Amino acid sequence: MSLRRSGTQSLTSLLGRWQESPSRIPLWRRLADVLRLLILDGRLALGSRLPGERELAAALGVSRTTFSSALALLRDEGFIASRHGSGSRVVLPAQPIALSARNLNGQSLDLATAALSAGPEIHQAYSHALAAMPEHLSSTGYDRQGLPALREIVARRYNARGLPTAPDEIMIINGAVSGFALVLRLLTGPGDRVVVESPTYPLAIAAIEGASCRPVGLSMPAFGWDVDGLAAAIAQTSPRLAYLMPDFHNPTGRCMNGATRQRVADLAARTRTTLVIDETMVDLWYSAPPPAPLAAFNLQAPVITIGSTGKSFWGGLRVGWIRASSQTIAALMQSRDTLDLGTPLLEQLATCWLLDNDERLLPVRRSMLAARRDMCSQLLQDYFPEWRYQAPEGGLSFWVELPERLATLFAARAEAAEIHLGDGTRFGLAGAFDRWLRIPFTLDDETLQMAFSTLQPIWKNLTVQQNNSRTKKII
Repeated sequence: MSLRRSGTQSLTSLLGRWQESPSRIPLWRRLADVLRLLILDGRLALGSRLPGERELAAALGVSRTTFSSALALLRDEGFIASRHGSGSRVVLPAQPIALSARNLNGQSLDLATAALSAGPEIHQAYSHALAAMPEHLSSTGYDRQGLPALREIVARRYNARGLPTAPDEIMIINGAVSGFALVLRLLTGPGDRVVVESPTYPLAIAAIEGASCRPVGLSMPAFGWDVDGLAAAIAQTSPRLAYLMPDFHNPTGRCMNGATRQRVADLAARTRTTLVIDETMVDLWYSAPPPAPLAAFNLQAPVITIGSTGKSFWGGLRVGWIRASSQTIAALMQSRDTLDLGTPLLEQLATCWLLDNDERLLPVRRSMLAARRDMCSQLLQDYFPEWRYQAPEGGLSFWVELPERLATLFAARAEAAEIHLGDGTRFGLAGAFDRWLRIPFTLDDETLQMAFSTLQPIWKNLTVQQNNSRTKKII
């Protein structure tokens, strides 16, 4: 467990504009709500120590009593542990916290996780895997690189998409995040810089910081990618690698076109900067499939590509893969020895069946998601007409711009109504994107409508309070 100390400036950035909107809710309670949200989201690391009460209260412009009251509530709830002389550190309650989506009679809804539940094909895949299992039982079951049959299937998929790939250039891993952490372990050291899109996938930021590296944000323009900005970031910071999501980027949902992929690949080849390309969403397109993998645009570029079954089929499989040169794969296998001894065989066999049948299974999944996307778009227009967004080209969510920087406050108040939201600051660095929300369309229409009908009066009340506060300042 981490014992690092949360810096006062960093924590105040994460808290954002938590107290600027007037409310009948006491100030100490509002502070506790936002701190709880940061802990649940993982932005306040477990085991990290909070700054001293006097220091943080002064930085936030509140009385020490207000701050102490907020900590007391979180302590009672089990989110803070304090010991005399050692300060307060972040913990989780002994009882598990359920944030997964529930049915209409439940209490909590998760609008922060962009993922689907398992379809009937998952049961079929495991049934076939169990039938195929006996022929593998005479082996030890340990395989750091992965089942040869699965590596052949994954390599065949890359070949079909325009990237020449051999099975020895594939390594099976326990999900995309695990694969990225393994790459970081191999290629980086403490203090190294890693370029990431801003916004980007929150767990990628967590993996970078967990490797004691420093994420460097690459701002995303209104459309496409800023390749000139990427070149400048590489020239100015000399990063060890850059982590990009060109295929239905999370959270924006946009897809990098072929011309941009060519420029990025050529830049990587010219500067010898390793690119880690996350293709987690590559199968979830709605109008047209994405261009060829970025690595195919310049075979001399140092590119490591990560794929996964988590979004395409089901997160519970925990099966992904790394596509890289055979030399890089060999080095990753050596580095893996201290982490795990391979991916479970049953899940690999199930994945073999799913990928062998993807041309039959994925169109159905894409059709269902496209319908949910369109319904979610209509609900957003009906319930929140002032919110702005671009229809995603693929993926699982909308990246929604709010009229003002109220995402953190809104998410904290939604949490009180037992709806967990993905506020934009989760996807940025140092508290950025406080006027953005990621809204997934993975829940069924009835559940999503119920969630929006609950959130609408919370949002209206928040904006009315904000307008009243602004009017008073003018007067």
